[in-house]
Amino acid sequence: MVEAHKSTIFTVCYMFSKDQEEVNDLFQEVLINLWKGLDSFKGESDVKTWIYRVSLNTCITCERKKKRDALPLDMDVNLFEDRDADTLQIKQLYRRIGRLGFFDRAIVLLWLESLSYEEIAAITGITVKAVSMRLLRIRKQLKEMND
Repeated sequence: MVEAHKSTIFTVCYMFSKDQEEVNDLFQEVLINLWKGLDSFKGESDVKTWIYRVSLNTCITCERKKKRDALPLDMDVNLFEDRDADTLQIKQLYRRIGRLGFFDRAIVLLWLESLSYEEIAAITGITVKAVSMRLLRIRKQLKEMND
C-alpha cells in the first residue's frame, strides 16, 4: 500500500515542509499513523482518500505542534537552484500557498494533484459546494498576495 501511494504521501509532506529533512520526518510520521490506523480502516472510502486524509491530518498536527514549540532557526537551504522564469514563478506560487492557512493549503494541494471536487470533499470532510467556494476564494486570495 505504501509503495503504491508513496508519491501521494510525499507530495502532502512536501507542501507542509521547509526542507528535505522535515519532509522525511513528516513522511515517517504519516507512515506511523497509517500503521496505527490500519485496523480502523474499514474500506468505506478509497484507500487513496484515506491516505490523503491521514497524511493531511498528520502534517497539520505536526505544523500546529511546531508553532507551539517553535524556536527561531535560520535554515539557509536552497532547494531549487534554477533561476529561469518558470522556476521563479513556481517558487512564487509555493511561497504564496505557504502563507495560506492549513486547511486552505490542503485544499490547494489536493486540487493541484488533479483530484475532483468530490474527492477533495471526501478527504477534507466538507461538501462539494464548500470545496468549490473555497477554491474560488483561495484563487482570488493568491492573486492578490504581494511577495
